[in-house]
Amino acid sequence: MKLLLDEDLPSKLRYRLRPEHDAVSVQDMGWHGKKNGELLRLMETVGIQALLTGDKQMQQQQNWRSYPLPVLVFDTVGDQYDDYNALIPQVKELLARPGLAGGVHVVQA
Repeated sequence: MKLLLDEDLPSKLRYRLRPEHDAVSVQDMGWHGKKNGELLRLMETVGIQALLTGDKQMQQQQNWRSYPLPVLVFDTVGDQYDDYNALIPQVKELLARPGLAGGVHVVQA
């Protein structure tokens, strides 16, 4: 699955998602500073299938019925690499589910 790491996540997390997934960061794509709605539309145009973010407000910011892509929100206590990295096994498990629906999926310890 092709994934996009939002700019609030450490970009080196993409290596932890391999080999199962092809993950790129917002910075890799040159999309730094894009608002969430625009970011989701750009993702659809290039075939990215899911967004991973640390933005806990995503649920309230978008009309998720308009976007078929799943958004996985990392709900961590801290904002260090190790805090996010600890959730990678859960993220991989969630992404492996057949027919993962669009909308917001919260991943927490």
